[in-house]
This record gives sequence, structure tokens and C-alpha cells, in this order.
Amino acid sequence: MNDRRRFLKQLAYGAVASTIPINCFDRLAASPGGSIKKQPNIIFILADDLGYGNLGSYGQKLIKTPHLDQLAQEGTRFTQCYAGSPICAPSRNVLMTGQHLGHTRLRGNHAKIGGIGPEGRVAIELGNITVSEVLKKAGYVTGVSGKWGLGEPQTTGIPTKQGFDEWLGYLNQDHALEHFPEFLWQNDDILYMENNKGLNKKTYSQDIFTDFAMNFIRRHKDTPFFLYLPLTIPHGPHDKLSIPNTDPYSNRSWKIKEKIFAAMISYMDADVGRILSLLQELKLDEDTIVFFSSDNGGLKTFDERFDNNGPLRGHKGDLLEGGIRVPMIVKWKNRVKEGKVSNAVWYFADFLPTVAELAGTSPPSDIDGISMLPLLLGKSPNDPDRFLYWENHWKVDQVFQERGFQQAVRWKNWKAFSQAPDAPLELYDLSKDLSENYNLSSQHPKVVRIIENYLKTARNNSLNWPLHGSDH
Repeated sequence: MNDRRRFLKQLAYGAVASTIPINCFDRLAASPGGSIKKQPNIIFILADDLGYGNLGSYGQKLIKTPHLDQLAQEGTRFTQCYAGSPICAPSRNVLMTGQHLGHTRLRGNHAKIGGIGPEGRVAIELGNITVSEVLKKAGYVTGVSGKWGLGEPQTTGIPTKQGFDEWLGYLNQDHALEHFPEFLWQNDDILYMENNKGLNKKTYSQDIFTDFAMNFIRRHKDTPFFLYLPLTIPHGPHDKLSIPNTDPYSNRSWKIKEKIFAAMISYMDADVGRILSLLQELKLDEDTIVFFSSDNGGLKTFDERFDNNGPLRGHKGDLLEGGIRVPMIVKWKNRVKEGKVSNAVWYFADFLPTVAELAGTSPPSDIDGISMLPLLLGKSPNDPDRFLYWENHWKVDQVFQERGFQQAVRWKNWKAFSQAPDAPLELYDLSKDLSENYNLSSQHPKVVRIIENYLKTARNNSLNWPLHGSDH
């Protein structure tokens, strides 16, 4: 039996400790040739359903996030960064492809027409160029661990067909609801976990993802690497099978779900601290740029206790600010300014062209994002007056009310929002009305016309997410 199959068999039967030995991972993949690093390492850590107001550095008072707060002190904290979508899969697709929701392949978690299986899942295609493919061609070794969400088994959307050398995690969102899973995917293999079968719940997936990250960094410390960590916490379900314990909140007089939610965030924070400490230990902190964000806005569920989205109106699933504005912290020692707070406007589509410039290569020509490297290095952002676009096809919101097609646009300080294809645009001045309380569309008809003209060409047809059948 070769080393790789022996390792898989050991892990499947619970014979491997929760901290996976480095020498086992050493045999899984060889580093590319060359040991002189001319390009920075790139790490993107993506939380799941973390609200704009859930970190101490963004105003949270009750949940402890000391390591992420320190990351903000040692880097730049952005107050106007936007996710790709108000929900999971399409947001991750925008991040990976640099295309906004009017152009990208996935525009919802489930297709309105077609898709795979009864859930109607849609996979990104081989022709969809991803961040990992761009960086791999530039000489990077690429790894991903966590929740992928962009392709089912044996489709073109799995990570190993989208430019990732190493992959360990959940392929779809429903499986990722199991925080103590009976199996995960590793590359093209199923990784069974016997010690999570039945009532035995011993291996926490968050631990596995962090161990993967630590070992990936150690093994590839001498070559440029891209590590993508789309974590599954603090996404629910928020029950006893969502986290090993509720420390440090066990003795609080909160509801059990609130304790679990807060504990998940602090657990993630501690793991981020482990990764940052390792970069310092290996003397990689000056050679590594770290991004931290969330895939969409926070839940309405915990607003009463934690005020998940701070001053923002709306929540996950909304195209209001609370559904799409997310925390974004970037650290690159001696390059990205320390302790800075920036109100520059950017979004997930900008990640691909930004890291392409970091790697010294060119992004695909059919993307919507632009490089934010000048902004990160303390200069003026490229094209600050451009249009940012979102659409939403989510059929049911968090209180199970039917919804139609929605669109949103950010242009300068203006935010335009429509609740249905034929609904008039609502218009908000975010520089004066962060909570989107005052619709100014009747007072600024010229601005409305400019945005309406943009919307005429903002999206292309989608067979899986058609509008009134016209996309056929």
C-alpha cells in the first residue's frame, strides 16, 4: 500500500490525530521547482455568514475576536467592501472568477431551470477561468480547504479541475451544514471519518481545515503559494453538533443558540491566530498577503443580542447593505499600511485582477473586477466612480416569504435597488444614509436615469436563471 492510500485509510478509521502529521501531507503533493520567492504568498480566509458587525474591529462588543482585531491593527480595515452576492455559492463564484452576478456562471444556490439533481445545483465550467488557474500558471502552488460550493462530484466545477493542486472539504452547501461530517472530499477521493459515525462526533471539520492550512504553509514555504480557506463557521445550524463546546460563553445568561454562534466566531478567530503565528514563526509574514472577509451579510437571527450587521439595513439574502457589505481586512507587512481604516469601495470581483497583478501576470479579459493593488499599497484606487452590480434570484428569504428577481447598483455614493424586474429603482445616498432609510429617487431623477441606462446592459442571458422566459 502506498503512503497516500495508507494515510487515507488511517484517517478514515480514526487512526490519525486531529492535528495531521506534516510528514503525511509531505507525501501528498510535491512542491513546484525553485526555492527563490519573487512573488508574495496569498491567503484568503472566508468566513461563512459573518456579519459586518460581528468583529471587535467593526464594533462588536460581546463576541471576542482578539486575533482578527490584531490583524486589523497590523493591516488595513475596509469599511466599504462588498461580497459577490447576498448568498453563498454565487458570492464564491464572483470571488473565484472576477465576474459579477450579471455575467458569472452561478447566480444562485439553486437554478430556476436545470442544474444537477433535485436541488438544481450548477457547476462552473472549464472555460470559466478562476483565481487558482491564473495563479497556477504564474508558478503558484494552490490549495483550498473548507466549503467550495461551485461543483458537484464528477463535474467540471470541482476544485481539482479549476486550478487547485490540493483540495480538502465539502463540495456543496448542504453537506457543509454537518460540522462533524462522516466524510469529506480530498482531491478526487472520499475521506471517511469513522469516528464521526452515528452518535460519535469527535472530529470537527474546522480543525481539519486549519490543520490543512498549517501543513500546506509549512510544506510550501519555499515557493509562492495561494491558500484559499472558505470556512464553514459561523454558519448554522447552531446546535450542539455545531461546535465542540460553547467556551468562553458557557456561563453567559444567553440563549444556547447565541452561545454557540458566538463560540463559533471566537473559535475561528483562534484558528486565524494560529495561522498568523505560523507565518511569523516561518518568517513568512513579510512575504505573505492575507485577506479576511465573509461570503455575505449576517443573519437576522442574532440581531437582538449581537447586532450582526451594525448600522446596516438588511441581512443575508438581501441586496440591501446588510446583505452584501462585509468586513474586509488585508495585511501585508511593510506593504499594506498598518492600522489604517479605508472607506474605498470595492468588491469580490476585484480579487482576481488584484492577485494577478501581485503575481506579475494578466487576468482574463472577460472579467468585471479591477485591480485594487494601488489601493492596498496606499495609492488612489483605479476607477473609483465605476458601477458595481448585483442581482438576486433567491426564491425564499429567512422568514420564508417568496421573492422575485432583484437588482442593486453602487455608483459613487449612490446605491440603487429594485425589488422586482418592473419595480421602480429606490435610490439612497450612502454617504449620508448608511441604513438606507430615505429613498431619494424622486429628488434625483438624473442619477436614476444614469443607473437605469447602465442596467440595460449590466447582465447577459442565463439559461439557468432566466427572467420571464426572455433569456431563452
